[in-house]
Amino acid sequence: MRLPINLLCLALSILPSARAVLSDEAYSVDYHHELLGIPQLQTTFFHQPRKHDKATLLYTLSDLGVLGAVNPATGKVVWRQLLGDGSSDAGHLRPVEGEDAVVSALGNRIDAWDAMSGRELWGAIFGGTVKDLEVMETAAGSKDSKDTLVLFEEDGKAVVRRLAGASGDVVWEHKDATGDVPLQVSTNVMHIFVVALHGSAGSYNLKVTVLDPATGKRTNEYTLATKADIHAQEDVLLVGANSAAPIIAWTDRTFKTLKVNILGKSGDIQSLPLKESDGSIVKVTLSAPNLVQSKSDFLVHSHSTKSNRADVYHIDLASGSIKKTYELPKLAGQGAISISSRDANVYFTRITEDEVLIFSSASHGILGRWPLKLEGSHGSFLYGASEVVQKSSDTYAVRSAVISTEQNWVLVRNGAEGWVRPEGLSGAVAAEWAELPESESLAKNLEVEAESNPVSAYIHRVNRHINDLQYLPEYLQNLPMRFLSSILPVDTVAPKTGIPVRDSFGFNKMVVVATQRGRVYGLDAGNQGRIIWSAPAFPQAGGKMWDVKGIWVDNTKGHATIRGAEGEYILVNTTSGKRIESMPAGSWPTVRSTAVVDSPSGQWVLPIGVDGNPGEVPVEWAPKDSLVVLGDNGDVKGLKFEAKGINAQPEVTWIFTPPTGQHVTNVIHRPLHDPVASIGRVLGDRTVLYKYLNPNIVLVTAVSDEASAVSFYLLDTVSGDILYSTTHEGVDTKQPIASALTENWFAYSLWGDITPTTTDNLPSSKGYQIVVSEMYESDIPNDRGPQGPSVNSSSLEPSEIPNAEPAVPHVITQAYLTPEAISHMSVTSTRQGITTRQLLCTIASNNAIVGIPRTILDPRRPVGRDPTALEQEEGIFRYHPMIEFDPKLVLTHQREVIGVKDVIASPAVLESTSLLFAYGIDIFGTRVAPSAAFDILGKGFNKLSLVATVLALWVGVVVLAPMVRRKQINGRWMTS
Repeated sequence: MRLPINLLCLALSILPSARAVLSDEAYSVDYHHELLGIPQLQTTFFHQPRKHDKATLLYTLSDLGVLGAVNPATGKVVWRQLLGDGSSDAGHLRPVEGEDAVVSALGNRIDAWDAMSGRELWGAIFGGTVKDLEVMETAAGSKDSKDTLVLFEEDGKAVVRRLAGASGDVVWEHKDATGDVPLQVSTNVMHIFVVALHGSAGSYNLKVTVLDPATGKRTNEYTLATKADIHAQEDVLLVGANSAAPIIAWTDRTFKTLKVNILGKSGDIQSLPLKESDGSIVKVTLSAPNLVQSKSDFLVHSHSTKSNRADVYHIDLASGSIKKTYELPKLAGQGAISISSRDANVYFTRITEDEVLIFSSASHGILGRWPLKLEGSHGSFLYGASEVVQKSSDTYAVRSAVISTEQNWVLVRNGAEGWVRPEGLSGAVAAEWAELPESESLAKNLEVEAESNPVSAYIHRVNRHINDLQYLPEYLQNLPMRFLSSILPVDTVAPKTGIPVRDSFGFNKMVVVATQRGRVYGLDAGNQGRIIWSAPAFPQAGGKMWDVKGIWVDNTKGHATIRGAEGEYILVNTTSGKRIESMPAGSWPTVRSTAVVDSPSGQWVLPIGVDGNPGEVPVEWAPKDSLVVLGDNGDVKGLKFEAKGINAQPEVTWIFTPPTGQHVTNVIHRPLHDPVASIGRVLGDRTVLYKYLNPNIVLVTAVSDEASAVSFYLLDTVSGDILYSTTHEGVDTKQPIASALTENWFAYSLWGDITPTTTDNLPSSKGYQIVVSEMYESDIPNDRGPQGPSVNSSSLEPSEIPNAEPAVPHVITQAYLTPEAISHMSVTSTRQGITTRQLLCTIASNNAIVGIPRTILDPRRPVGRDPTALEQEEGIFRYHPMIEFDPKLVLTHQREVIGVKDVIASPAVLESTSLLFAYGIDIFGTRVAPSAAFDILGKGFNKLSLVATVLALWVGVVVLAPMVRRKQINGRWMTS
């Protein structure tokens, strides 16, 4: 007996020790694209965050108003701050050379930030809008902080303020009462120059006002005759700053001549010819150093539709003349040229389609040259920021962070790709889940077999199986890896690459994302949000945003339809991003909203006009159900399509008009996928409260700014009847008001105050509140309400009695306080609706997403007493007015997800799991199990231990079985 026991102990000893606590799935099942936005040319630079440290960080203020610092070695965000609301592109950012700070301005606010940590040093708010921002240079050897010059436009007037570098206090201010359009501010230590547009719109002269740096008083003023050339602010190419010879430059309307004025020299306009190559010039850009100690050189970059070239000029400080130093040859494509300065040296970095070159402003000799080696396709490079380091007398190194036409931010280090940030993915305005389609060839084969006779189908299937034998070697080769991945811990599984495929759990799905810049992306939600494809849809120019009104995915065909506000739409393949069909803006009438409708020809996206009228549609495409739209007068209307000949026209069936002084701000409906697993709620005494499950309801939010009140109306979409309404007074209507509607309950959040007229049945607390209401058919258990005996019911004729009132639900309401405002609400979604729903709340002030369990929000929680034994059986616990956002409820964990516009949910195959996707400035995705993962093994489950245990038991049985059998036989012989 000793040998089997020893074998069993040896087998058990090789098993890994069991974990006492299951490891958290945070940062494993979720993913986060920490984005900044598209970096802008004038607000992107390398800067030393510590003046005694040679290492630099890459700073930018993006088109979305996000200020951030990026580690140029890894591409990871060191810190970032959201300055605006995510829709502004008029920001300013300047480094404080020689100091540990950067200064930003956006809107009417100016801030100084610690360059290493991103901590705010000081901030100031003024009236008007910031038009320009510059950092003043101090005298040599001075230890004082450098002051900041800010140009404002206040009430149509130009105002210049000098702010103290250490505190942000106003040192002096200068106001211009002429009403000229302020453009930019510049300085050369001796003087301050304020450039403004003088004249009428479409025909401007340039006015330069010279100020004294110490007092801000005007010392000189002159006007440059530019009416024939400058029609708007964009026509001014450059106003240099903080250099020994700051300049202002513009071109004539035909791009034949570049005109330059050295600031401070009145009436001196020097004309420089622009050389054409491969056709007419379509774009001209200028690059000049921003350091006082740098050489007075600048570069003119000329673009045609096919090529680009550049000229380098030098400014003679003594004579004030501008002479051409050398030129860079014509090269095909767009190309990017960036400027960098180190002490007196000025370097130009040129990135072409196939190489990277470094030039000095003093000579045309090439200082460094590397072939361009990229790991992927990024399109052409547009612009960027560079940092050149001289390693020895004739050896240089360069790294450039450049923006491509594919809206990627790419770091090129000595010609090699260092990292890529998909900043074009930021600013998402719409997203939708997409199922991965089945194998197209398999679907076609099954369709052929279904339409054939049994014999032909059998022969076809045999031939198909024989043909599939060609994949047998690959299957056998992958078999060991599949076996190991099924028993080893999940952490050892390598990330998936290539085209995503369906999995048995339903975790592998795609998300189609549309951004405000007119680009569409396809993300693999089952593989850390990896970008599968990206394609331009309707590129936006001049800071204009793509206003997407609807996105819908047809999973049967694998197509995604996206409709914009100006009538444009695009149809793309969800797996490849290939454009199938599109119509430009103006092809359809202006669209106010869209609705996914069901018609005899199938589901499709119906565009609705600005007046709430969807217009005529063919009969075969007419919606079967009623529609709810917003009218011109702030009312809510119900529509029903009626066939008239070959077309169907919408007919107004009812109109809801909010009370005088109120205007509708939001209308929500139940999710398209909203299954209900149980029609009733079983109480502790085994009786049932039957849920009010009306699929034809909407929740309308109406706000009165004058009365500081908000009302919520539950409407029947078929009859237009008001099923339930409530009004809250003392509400701050400027704070976010979010709402969600699902199954038989709805929730909304607001900021409320105590008012003298507050009634007893409404919350009487001051602060952020979340109100939850449940709807039942009756307040009496086991009672189905007025329509209980009816087999069928109608909203138009709720009773056999003529003109009877509608059957309204019994509503149970409870309010809770929350520590922060909720900017958006949505609800988790599972396959069959068995799992308890979870309310998803976006906390904008904390850049987090919180999942509040349904049990916490239960309005039936007893108030002022402990629950009875029967209530405890239901899972009800005592009411507490405050809902603290416990860290366990935070789905984003420690991540800061900024600018979230919406959170969409999709069911997995597993009933316990819901997939979530949040989009806005950032992208975040995860999967949650509100009722715990009851149908899948946890991540910490040790499959290897299970297999080894089974094998050890099998070995023990094999060894012990003969011995036991022999003992039984011997025992029988002995007894006989």
